[in-house]
Amino acid sequence: MANKNLFNTLRGALIPSATATNDAGAVAYSLSAEATLARIAVTGCFTSTYYASGEFQLDRVRELAAKVDSDFIARTALYARQRGFMKDLPAFLCAILASRDLDRLIEIFPQVIDNGRMLRNFVQILRSGVTGRKSLGSAPKRLVRQWLERATWRQLLEASIGTSPSLADIVKMVHPRPVDPQREAFYAWLIGKPWNAEALPEVVRHFEQWKVSREGSIPEVPFQMLTALELGTKEWSAIAETTSWQTTRMNLNTFQRHGVFADRQLSDRIAARLSDPEKIRRARVFPYQLQVAYLNADKGLPTKVREALQDAMEVAIGNVPEIAGSVVICPDVSGSMQSPVTGYRKGASSAVRCIDVAALVAAAILRKNRTARVLPFEVDVVKLELNPRDSVITNAQKLAKIGGGGTRCSAPLVKLNAEKDAPDLVIFVSDNESWADPKADRGTAMMVEWERLKNRNPKARLVCIDLVPNTTTQAPDRKDILNIGGFSDAVFDLITAFAGGVDGSDHWIREINQQPLNERMKIA
Repeated sequence: MANKNLFNTLRGALIPSATATNDAGAVAYSLSAEATLARIAVTGCFTSTYYASGEFQLDRVRELAAKVDSDFIARTALYARQRGFMKDLPAFLCAILASRDLDRLIEIFPQVIDNGRMLRNFVQILRSGVTGRKSLGSAPKRLVRQWLERATWRQLLEASIGTSPSLADIVKMVHPRPVDPQREAFYAWLIGKPWNAEALPEVVRHFEQWKVSREGSIPEVPFQMLTALELGTKEWSAIAETTSWQTTRMNLNTFQRHGVFADRQLSDRIAARLSDPEKIRRARVFPYQLQVAYLNADKGLPTKVREALQDAMEVAIGNVPEIAGSVVICPDVSGSMQSPVTGYRKGASSAVRCIDVAALVAAAILRKNRTARVLPFEVDVVKLELNPRDSVITNAQKLAKIGGGGTRCSAPLVKLNAEKDAPDLVIFVSDNESWADPKADRGTAMMVEWERLKNRNPKARLVCIDLVPNTTTQAPDRKDILNIGGFSDAVFDLITAFAGGVDGSDHWIREINQQPLNERMKIA
């Protein structure tokens, strides 16, 4: 009979040694500076998470940026903004380039600082001194002036919403030169100086007139400019009639409070807008935004409007893959997953928790892969029956109601191994802060269990979706293991490609390096 102790030792030698300690104090695998920066860039918001403060994350990004070259910083900023739709991190990386490589900043600035919110973020970060300087400097000032000069009236009005700094503050800082009487009148109106009403852009002139008369069509200005006024049902109904898809989704309860849905025909039109497939795709809505809208919807909303949100969800998950072979989804339902997915913000934390996103990913994949298994876990796998024919929202609600317990990422794999099950694809959705696993000799318990599963199915593949800005992982990148940071529609595309055979090694670095940069520009 073969010596079991000997062969167990040899098998254990195949497991890579753990190289780091995670934020929960347990063993983990470190990532390269490039891979870590990329992952934080698509998950981090500089707000406190369950395990790490906003200040700690800020220090991490500064340290990581010091270890990579300017081209990679520029590409990461582009990817985080254009593919991850992030705000704080891309602006922060641009501020770093302002102190380190102005050529690269000039090149990517228009693509990353693509709206007024991003412009305010960039100026605020740069003037805070956290990247090494407290003034804009001549080149960044010139970039801000160019943004103001090129912006449309709609972009300028949208940029005027918000403070710290406000657009008026920025105009006072950089002193843009008005190219015509319209811009001159607009800047005067913006900063509170006397303006020439006849020279104002038509949309601003219409807004000023409507504020007084409340007659005629609703001005085509940003929603917040209208809602800052005292409005009645008539005005709210007119706004609801013409507002965008995203604004509609975000203000259903507001419309309800102001009597908009008393008009049945208008209710029908709003429901039709919410469920319009083309409008949903153009809005680039994340499925979890629809989940939150549905969960937070006032019980008094018309049934057709609530159902329209469910219809919209089915459209929003349209790119969830149908995966060949057997699939297991493992959503983390431990206590730390109760934290907001975008971190804690005093008075403004997101209603979307990590567990909501994990539950939604699992429910969406189950909806399109009806033979898939769902194994929710904390310290152990939680028994829960889900019907793949139920709506995504229904199953996501069932999963999100579990919650609690420690985090043991090896638990689902332990169960699969005990059952001698060896699926083709295993998908984890977690905050990745596993700490309740049994001690492993070399690596993490998750890797020990994964190697056991691989012995039964050498073609098996593992996806680890990390929802928070971590610098470590429980399973290191390699051909059969893909680590994904954050969650957007692009996650489903990545899973599809990986399940089809794409190499999981250094995924993020490859993704970032595919961002095109032109030949180096010189400052004029």
